[in-house]
Amino acid sequence: MALRFAQTSHGAKLVIIGLLLLVSYLLFTLTSSVYRSHQLDVVIREFEVENSRIEEEIRNKSEELGYYNSEAYIEKIAKQNLGLVNYGEEVIIIPEEVLDSAVDENGQRIAELEDTRYESMSNVQKWGQFFFDR
Repeated sequence: MALRFAQTSHGAKLVIIGLLLLVSYLLFTLTSSVYRSHQLDVVIREFEVENSRIEEEIRNKSEELGYYNSEAYIEKIAKQNLGLVNYGEEVIIIPEEVLDSAVDENGQRIAELEDTRYESMSNVQKWGQFFFDR
C-alpha cells in the first residue's frame, strides 16, 4: 500500500491531505457546537427552575397582599393597635397573674393537660362530655 501511495501524484496527495484537514475541522466544529448546545440546555433548565420558584413566590406574595388588603385584617390591626371596639363588643383584659396561675404543681399549663385528656377520649366520650358534663 505504501508503494501505491508513493506512486500517486503530488497533486492527489495534497487533495487527500486537504480533505483530511477539512474533515477534522468539520468534526471539531460539530463537537464544539454540540457541547455549546448542551451547555445552553443546562442553563435553560436552571432558568426554568428559577422561574418556577419566582412564580411560586409571586403567587404567595399576591395571596399575602390580598389578605393584608382585606377588611378582616384591617379590623384586626385596628383592634390590636388602635383599640377599636365595634358596637356590641366588650373588651376583656386578663392580667398576667391570672394567666401565670393557670399552671399545675408540675409547671405544666392546665389548658394543655385538658387538651391531652380530651384527645385521648373516644368520640362517644367526647359527645357525652359535651352534652352532660358541661
